[in-house]
Amino acid sequence: MDSFSSPSLSPSGNPNPEAVMEQIKAQLAQAYAQEFLETVGKKCFEKCVTKPGSSLSGSESSCISRCVDRYIEATGIVSRALFSSQR
Repeated sequence: MDSFSSPSLSPSGNPNPEAVMEQIKAQLAQAYAQEFLETVGKKCFEKCVTKPGSSLSGSESSCISRCVDRYIEATGIVSRALFSSQR
């Protein structure tokens, strides 16, 4: 089921609560991923690209790669800490 499909209905004609929850989770995950990529792109571009041009220099490309890797690593550490503290 894609994020725009309606949830499946139970025999009584009401939306299946589990299907609705899964649809909401999928939409939240998609929104989070989009926001994450926009944030990382903006922050890493601002940090690494000092003289915008028609292409990236080798050092700019390396900087962006390291920046994105660090941002992903930091997000993973924070996520694990949050989820482990909730148990």
